[in-house]
Amino acid sequence: MKKVLLIEDEKNMSRFIELELQYESFSVTVASEGNTGLRFALDEEWDLILLDLMLPGMDGLEICRRVRSIKYTPIIMLSARDSVRERVSGLDCGADDYLPKPFAIEELLARMRVVFRRQEMREQQDDNLLPVLSFLDLRLDPNTRKVSRAGLPIELTKREYDLLSVFLNHANRVLDRETLLDKVWGFEVAVDTNVVDVYVRYLRRKIDYPGESSYIQTLRGIGYVMRK
Repeated sequence: MKKVLLIEDEKNMSRFIELELQYESFSVTVASEGNTGLRFALDEEWDLILLDLMLPGMDGLEICRRVRSIKYTPIIMLSARDSVRERVSGLDCGADDYLPKPFAIEELLARMRVVFRRQEMREQQDDNLLPVLSFLDLRLDPNTRKVSRAGLPIELTKREYDLLSVFLNHANRVLDRETLLDKVWGFEVAVDTNVVDVYVRYLRRKIDYPGESSYIQTLRGIGYVMRK
C-alpha cells in the first residue's frame, strides 16, 4: 500500500481527497498546517506528497524547497492559483507536477500514476547501475567512466581506464602480463606483452603521488598486483 502525505488546510478539500485516495487503497496522512506538514514530510518516508501552495505557518513553495534539499520524494503541488508564473515557481522549487484547483479526482489519480511510473523507472535504472570500484582513496565509476583519487579527477585514455578497471576488479590478486593483455587488449589483437609494462607505467604516472609507493606493485618475472 502506497503512503501519501496530504498537506492541505482546506478541510472540505482535504477530507474529499483523503476519502477518495483511501477508496483507491492508498494510506493517507493529513497535515493542515505548513510546519506540521514539513515535519511529517521529513520524519517519515512517503511514496508521494500532495502539497497545497497556500498554507498557514509555512507556504507550499518553502516546504517543497526544504523537502527537495534532503529527499527525492515525489511532490504534486495543488493550488487555486493557475497563472503561468505560479506553475513555473512550483516546478522550479522541485515539484514533480502542478495541478490547479478545482480538479476532478480522476485527473489527480492519473497524474499520480504518471509520477509513480517515473519513480519506478528511476528505481529500475538505479538497480541497473554498476557498482563503483575503489581501492583506498582511488575510485572508478563505470557508469560515468570517471576516475578520481582523494576526490580529485584523473583523466585517462581508454586503454588506461580499461587497465585500471582490471586492477580494481582484481585487487590483491596477482595478474601476469598475459592475463592483463587478454583482458585489456583481447586475444585477437597481436600485441607484445611489453605493451602491458608501457601502459602500467602510463597509469602509474597518473594515479600515483610522486615520492610514494605505487598502488600497482611489480612482481619481477610474474606480473603486477594492486595492493596496499
